[in-house]
Amino acid sequence: MGWRRWVPGLAAIGQYRLAWLRHDIVAGLALSAVLLPVGIAYAVASGVPPTSGLYATIVGLLAYALFGPSRMLVLGPDSSLVALIGGIVLPLSAGDSQRAMALAGMLAIVSGSLCVLAGAARLGFITDLLSKPIRYGYMNGIALTVLFSQLPALFGFTVKGDGLLIESQSFLAGLLAGKTNGVSLALGGGTLLLIGLLRHSKRVPGVLLAVVSATAIVSALNLATEFGVMVLGPLPRGLPAVAVPWTGTDDIVPVLLGGFAIALVSFADTSVLSRTYAARLGERVDPNQEMVGLGAANLVAGLFQGLPISASASRTPVAEAAGAKTQLTGVVGAITVAVLLIAAPNLLRNLPISALAAVVIASAIALIEVADLRRIYKMQRWEFWLSMLCLAGVAVFGAIPGIALAIAIAVIEFLWDGWRPYSAVLGRVDGVKGYHDISRYPESRQVPGLVLFRWDAPLFFANAELFRDRVMMAVESSPTQVNWLVVGAEPVTSIDVTSADTLDELDHTLATSGIRLCIAEMKDPVKDKLKRFGLFSQFGEERFFATLGEAVSCYLKAHAVDWVDWEDQAQTDHDLVV
Repeated sequence: MGWRRWVPGLAAIGQYRLAWLRHDIVAGLALSAVLLPVGIAYAVASGVPPTSGLYATIVGLLAYALFGPSRMLVLGPDSSLVALIGGIVLPLSAGDSQRAMALAGMLAIVSGSLCVLAGAARLGFITDLLSKPIRYGYMNGIALTVLFSQLPALFGFTVKGDGLLIESQSFLAGLLAGKTNGVSLALGGGTLLLIGLLRHSKRVPGVLLAVVSATAIVSALNLATEFGVMVLGPLPRGLPAVAVPWTGTDDIVPVLLGGFAIALVSFADTSVLSRTYAARLGERVDPNQEMVGLGAANLVAGLFQGLPISASASRTPVAEAAGAKTQLTGVVGAITVAVLLIAAPNLLRNLPISALAAVVIASAIALIEVADLRRIYKMQRWEFWLSMLCLAGVAVFGAIPGIALAIAIAVIEFLWDGWRPYSAVLGRVDGVKGYHDISRYPESRQVPGLVLFRWDAPLFFANAELFRDRVMMAVESSPTQVNWLVVGAEPVTSIDVTSADTLDELDHTLATSGIRLCIAEMKDPVKDKLKRFGLFSQFGEERFFATLGEAVSCYLKAHAVDWVDWEDQAQTDHDLVV
């Protein structure tokens, strides 16, 4: 693949069909009608000037068209990132718009750099470590945080505070103090209602229609002057220049933490959306290149006075419904927004802030997942409560600490099955081939003097002592004097130094009681590790068996057992496997 592996946009030019051109141009023009108000809305909600959202939209779409592998995805400022960006920008900028832009730009550069490095290192699988309940938990928490942060703007007033709890308290205090602007609330409520009514329409862009209607009403009735309705105001004319968004040394830690959280969330959203559309188009998207494409888009956005961006689950369907065929749709949309910034920067100067809040609230509501959580509650309640814990973490501690809590929970969840795995003593069940858990089959029989013990996890430092304890419990619980203990090691996919030492100690402990420790069904890569650790030669090859049936057969040859059918059945089991 060479350079085509890293720049799929250039490679796609040679495969472009002229018949797609008309569709891409029309779809790009339709898409731009949504890019403009949404880009502004998410920027304002994130605590940065509205132009930052448009700059990020323009350069992000152009960069992704070059480096992104999906030919359908639309990138831009997104509701899932609003709480993360605002959690860093708002408290650190203290109302200084230039500082806010610098902080947002550096967040984009940090998150973009992390994505590019992770993609180049082929770490595109890392978001798979976050289970679905955990993703639902932090996204629901972010959605509620964003929703409550926008309620004061919807009601026509402003509050001070950061985080869901403080903002909700400040909002209620403002309501009780009579700060609500009824006209602003009517405009915002009407915008929200119209977006909701048209959210499933593929032909009518609900966001555009709602925002244009609210702007037209404010302009026609002079509501900003007559009733104090807060409006967007004129936008600066022109396009951004390249500028490194320098921040102070005191900002390094929060920006790095925020950039990491943004990279994680944005790639999780982007990868899921990318896979969805790839499956719909019968294609396959490389997750590592997807990470590079997302990272490149964020890097460029940060250098052009923008804010962090992600794939959009609301704008991508707009492009699809308009007939988009390739990323040229995004390029056309970006150029259209750029032309509007140059030629008509005052187009939305009377756009009410409450309408922008309604756009963000509508997107936040769309993030909330309830139906699938009900299903998870019925299937496995502990995973449901994990999701609720992640939600509470975001709500109580804020978006960044909440994401850190979600990651910590994901790691604990990932390790738990290996840390405290299932194990079983095995026996023979009449009429059923093989050897089975005696706790599940009370009627099963054990070979006198032989304990068959299965360990259902890799052996590593965290579960080594538990492995030893359970083996000793199996010996103590045996109804007969134990001569051999055979570990069924097929589920053991790895072993480390700590667990190897524990296995060595266990062998010596059992040997002092006259018990021979054997291992069956161990995979060759795990055996190779035992050879490096010196345990394989210490045990001797004769103590390793290909199957449990072979181990039982060998035991029966060495020890007299009253039940005649054991030897025949053990040999049959071994022959079936071989």
